[in-house]
Amino acid sequence: MPIKESELILNPDGSIYHINLKPEQLADTVIVVGDPNRVERVAQHFDNIEFKVNKREFYSQTGTFKGKRITVISTGIGTDNIDIVINELDALANIDFNTRTVKEELKSLDIIRIGTSGSLQEHIPVDSFVISEFGLGFDSLMYFYQSENILFPEISQHLMTHLNWDKNKSKPYIVECHRELFTRLSSNKTFDGFTATNVGFYGPQGRVLRLPLQDASFNDKLATFDYNGLVITNMEMETAAIYGMARLLGHRAVSLNAIIANRATGEFTENPRQVINNLIEYTLNQIVNEDN
Repeated sequence: MPIKESELILNPDGSIYHINLKPEQLADTVIVVGDPNRVERVAQHFDNIEFKVNKREFYSQTGTFKGKRITVISTGIGTDNIDIVINELDALANIDFNTRTVKEELKSLDIIRIGTSGSLQEHIPVDSFVISEFGLGFDSLMYFYQSENILFPEISQHLMTHLNWDKNKSKPYIVECHRELFTRLSSNKTFDGFTATNVGFYGPQGRVLRLPLQDASFNDKLATFDYNGLVITNMEMETAAIYGMARLLGHRAVSLNAIIANRATGEFTENPRQVINNLIEYTLNQIVNEDN
């Protein structure tokens, strides 16, 4: 049965509604970044650019890097935007827009996040890279989908007990990266990570400007959680949702974070632009190296 026009929304030019891409414009390897300005910083390394398109906070370029076709797209901030972007990337790959039906042969995309984050552990310094083995979501996105088979409820329960979790907050969920992609993009230059994804930048990440927090010790308790050696390393706003949506839809995902702050020591990098540039170059070269 064809997917209704109200569910699969297409623009007059045949592109998908929010990210404004057409199926033929999407590469099988996709780099996702939060900041639209970071798209140019990735694409400046490409050998050539096929096209550029932008709509709202979603800016995309597709080109080649050392012969490999890559799409880079900005998501904006937060897991709500990840829900939009990953669903629409999957639609581009796996739905026939002419018949509005799911293709018989499904394609698996490589989805690689290049982002910034704050470390929760003293031993993970500013200007380092974290590649996430697991994403820990404090939003409720996964519970809107049939996701039970991809989550780790035992770890979640231990975490809630450790945090003395407030019943008014969403139940945390935990999702794993794609292991093969993780192995191929990690090296002795990266720290293995268990990355917390939260729903805001200030209160949800323990920052205080004028508003008091429901739990002022939240970050300290996160940093001291240990489940059979699994320690929460850093916190940001997208990784867990990327892992969850990718796993549900059959795509391969991994998240790399440039550490620009250390919340345990109070440090902030002296050159955030340089550390993210370093991570961009590292990631692009690792993507190409995986084919060698």
